[in-house]
Amino acid sequence: MRAKSSATEAGRIAVDSPPTTGGDPDTGAPGTRVPDTGTLPTGTGPGTGTGSRARNADAPGGGASDRTGPGLVQAGLGVVAFSLTFPATAWGLEGFGPWSLVAVRSVLAAVIAGGALLALRVPPPARRHWPGLAVVALGVVLGFPLLTTLALQTSTTAHAAVVVGLLPLTTALLSALRVGVRPSRTFWAAALAGAAAVLAFTVQQSGGALTAADGLLFAALLVCAAGYTEGGRLARIMPGWQVIGWALVLCLPVTVPGAVVALSYEPVHLGAHSVAGLLWLAAGSQFFGMVVWYRGMAAIGIPKASQLQLAQPLLTLVWSVLLLGERLTPAAPVTAAAVLVCIAVTQRARG
Repeated sequence: MRAKSSATEAGRIAVDSPPTTGGDPDTGAPGTRVPDTGTLPTGTGPGTGTGSRARNADAPGGGASDRTGPGLVQAGLGVVAFSLTFPATAWGLEGFGPWSLVAVRSVLAAVIAGGALLALRVPPPARRHWPGLAVVALGVVLGFPLLTTLALQTSTTAHAAVVVGLLPLTTALLSALRVGVRPSRTFWAAALAGAAAVLAFTVQQSGGALTAADGLLFAALLVCAAGYTEGGRLARIMPGWQVIGWALVLCLPVTVPGAVVALSYEPVHLGAHSVAGLLWLAAGSQFFGMVVWYRGMAAIGIPKASQLQLAQPLLTLVWSVLLLGERLTPAAPVTAAAVLVCIAVTQRARG
């Protein structure tokens, strides 16, 4: 009888005890007790992502709609930072070889990111996130910078802007395949119209002729879109600066030896332009721009954030005039107006 009573009492305790959240499978940490409110703990329901982000979304004033404004600003800052990449690369090539420029900028950016990770004592990501970080590293840390830098040896910044003009559409396509996002028909129509306008403008700027650099540019387009898509997905799990930070650190075993070898073979002529271009590529384009870009994508979604990049080629042309002395044709403001309309439609479109 006593054994039966004990079993009954144990069952009563098991039923009446508050539920606990699951422990961390990566660290073995035990679960935590949650008050019994009759509802699921916030952030543990299906499709909610991490607990802290879900709680913020469920709290008053913390929903997804309230994050759209800051997300647009952050993604927009990323576009501005990226629009300076090609002019900064042209400056950097005045004093560095293409391989040296790419390797050194990545090492410097990794030093900045690694210092921040160490200073804030950020633990390494879980093992399941490293494959995604490898895609980011190959796409936006190594692939896109190297391919576009090689292309800019024989191509103008206006012609290279073709890549950026098609990047938003490619990113949206890869996002639909990878993340499962299904934008509306209005979104796709506006995105295709904007991409067509930018492509027509940039091809007209380059004289309509295809160059040997086009293969490098289109390859850069594909790897960058893959890196953006995977980085935007990871930015919903961890802070955006940690995504690009760990991707940069992951590349150090390649970029450090690469920088040593490249600097030993390629001549270096330091000047104001080459140093300024290198510093901006490392701190601005490679780190700061990626941080705000991934934060913006996590807040407003990969497809909508990617369409803000339709303005990037036009901004690049403005910087090319101001910094490189290139001439701007009368077609620029017309294209700018068309692109801004397309951006407005994609931001208002459902999905």
